[in-house]
This record gives sequence, structure tokens and C-alpha cells, in this order.
Amino acid sequence: MSVPQLSAAALRVLSSLSEKQRTVPDTYPMTLNALQSACNQKTSREPVLTLSEAEILAALDELRDLGWITEQSGGRASRFAQQFDKALQLPSQSVAILTVLMLRGPQTAGELRLNCERMHRFADISAVEAFLEELSERAAGALVRLLPRQPGARESRWVHLLGEVAEDAPVAAPASDLLASLLQRVEVLEQAVAALQAAR
Repeated sequence: MSVPQLSAAALRVLSSLSEKQRTVPDTYPMTLNALQSACNQKTSREPVLTLSEAEILAALDELRDLGWITEQSGGRASRFAQQFDKALQLPSQSVAILTVLMLRGPQTAGELRLNCERMHRFADISAVEAFLEELSERAAGALVRLLPRQPGARESRWVHLLGEVAEDAPVAAPASDLLASLLQRVEVLEQAVAALQAAR
């Protein structure tokens, strides 16, 4: 089964719905106005987009045709919710990873662990890698793949396969590599502390 290829607008709408469902559940499902603000926000987005209401409505139609969103009428405004997690039978950890990849583009496992924090807290980088491997080996069609390591990069990045992505985007700034390295060192220290406490 082939994986649907979404337009850039549909990718942003889907990932924004998924992100807000987990980070601001009180305002979910989302109105069209709230969804437009989420799609066009300047932080945690790569690239930053400026989608019009018409573009978002067209993206919602695209996602509705796939059965990946629902619309709830009633009250003063229609509200929209994503259901691609149910349609693809994905666990919440995988949904968090895919959401961040759709919102921010290709990333290393260390960057994903950090950027998924508000949606799902992974115990360590190996936990992220396990879900990435699972997503890349799905019998129903891979949803992510590992990119070749770029010159000067310490780690390879992962990319989602739900639509077109600029795979040759510049390697993340050295600070990101440093952060991933620090996260790994913290992980080692946490394990050492746990071992010492257990030995008491």
C-alpha cells in the first residue's frame, strides 16, 4: 500500500492539528481561525508558511478525502480534529515523531527526542530510534526513512515520507549536534546515578 503524498499546506494543517491536540487539549478540536494561527506561527516551524484561509480549507478537503480529519459543526464555528493516527493505526509515540518531522523537517534522533518533549517524553535516544525503525519498516508502507549523512554532520537525519521535503536543507547548526551530544552524556550520567542508588 502506497503512502499518500500530501501537499505542503495539508502537511502543515495535519501536523498543526496533531501538535495542538497534545499541547493545548483545552482548545481542541480547533476552529478555522485557531488552525490558521497554528499553521502560520513563526516558532517551531520549518519552513515558516503564510497560508490563507482558502489554502487551509483546500488542505482540509484534501485530508477529509483521505479520512484523516473530522469536522464537528455546532456552536458558532466548525471545529476540526485529526484522525490520521487512527487511520494508520499509529501509537502516540510515533505520532509525536511524525508530527515534529512534518513541522520542522529532517532531524536526528537526538533532535527529535528534544523537539517531541511537549507531546511525548522519550526515556532516551534509543527509544526514539526504536520507533523510527518501526515507522521505516511498516508493512503498510514506510512513513520515515534515514537520509545519508551530510558532510560535516555527526549524525544522520530522518525524514517523513508523507509529502515532499527539502532533503538537502542545510545541516543543523553545530549547537544542535552539541545539544544531542549533551543529551547523550546526561543519559549516561542518569544511568550511572541510578546504578549507584541501586547499589546502596
